[in-house]
Amino acid sequence: MSKQAVHTPSAPQAIGTYSQAVRCGDTVYLAGQIGLDPATMQMVEGIDAQIHRVFSNLQAVAVAAGGSLDDFAKVNVYLTDLKHFARVNEIMATYFHEPYPARAALGVASLPRDALVEVDAVMHLG
Repeated sequence: MSKQAVHTPSAPQAIGTYSQAVRCGDTVYLAGQIGLDPATMQMVEGIDAQIHRVFSNLQAVAVAAGGSLDDFAKVNVYLTDLKHFARVNEIMATYFHEPYPARAALGVASLPRDALVEVDAVMHLG
């Protein structure tokens, strides 16, 4: 099975040696997204804005790969402060529909660019 990189200008460009996503057959592995505005490559302010930006960025990459958030099978949420987990749940509910993807949530010491939240995902197409 071949792998194909996925890129879109509608999500922040990679700031390292990785792709926004990689498609392997019907499975797409989406790199972690933080609250960067793709137009400015600057971090949006505040936890709510960052959560929304993260899911908007993931949605843009999903569309570029030929899918949507409804195709997500698994997401991993990384938070620098787990007190924001309830807000992630509330905001995530506005982006996803049942059946919801499987999910893990982890508290971490820090994230790139001083982000408050990062989310990566696995998407299944077909």
